[in-house]
Amino acid sequence: MNLTLKVWRQSGPADAGRMVTYKVQDVSPDMSFLEMLDVLNERLIIEGDDPVAFDHDCREGICGMCGMVINGVAHGEQRATTTCQLHMRHFEDGATITIEPWRAAPFPVVKDLVVDRSAFDRIIQAGGFVSVPAGSAPDAHSVPVRKEDADSAFDAATCIGCGACVAACPNGSASLFTAAKITHLSLLPQGQPERVTRAKAMVDQMDAEGFGGCTNTGECTAVCPKGIPLDTIARMNSDYLQANKK
Repeated sequence: MNLTLKVWRQSGPADAGRMVTYKVQDVSPDMSFLEMLDVLNERLIIEGDDPVAFDHDCREGICGMCGMVINGVAHGEQRATTTCQLHMRHFEDGATITIEPWRAAPFPVVKDLVVDRSAFDRIIQAGGFVSVPAGSAPDAHSVPVRKEDADSAFDAATCIGCGACVAACPNGSASLFTAAKITHLSLLPQGQPERVTRAKAMVDQMDAEGFGGCTNTGECTAVCPKGIPLDTIARMNSDYLQANKK
């Protein structure tokens, strides 16, 4: 496969940035998208150019590091797929592919396709934990949990914090991420004592970071590689309203 890549290049946060066009040849259809970028970077290094900076780690779709906008869609057009799990066989030979970083004010560009997602860390630090004394590990099944609640909590817990929801949202909202981190705790017995205070603390921190508000557009769940449903935001809003009533 021979491809034309239009890649966002930005040397640092203060740089204006620009799109740069590269030609990549002899790409195997079995390569992942990141492996294709590795091929480009190897060539750039040999030619004495600066390689394209991009985040990556596990390359197995579970760490959430490899976020980028591909042809205008967070993680690309394949549903329920992270960038590292996107393979080149989904593109046509001779295709032109645009590659950009996440676009959101709370995610400032560090370099090229790398953005600072530490705002997510601060949201979790505000309340994404269970602080009540839990004692030693209980025996299996000693705390009954409804099957529906367990399934919903597990679905929310699959959030990998990649930030695709923010990049896709026209408001730059982090509501799906925040709701997932709230919901996977609030549905379980261990998370009940701090349920409403947790929601208030995390939503307030989300707002303080400069993320936009949710208007139920649904773009977030459409690009979420783990398919986290929109009703997690409804649960978060319900808990937040209860906290403000007290």
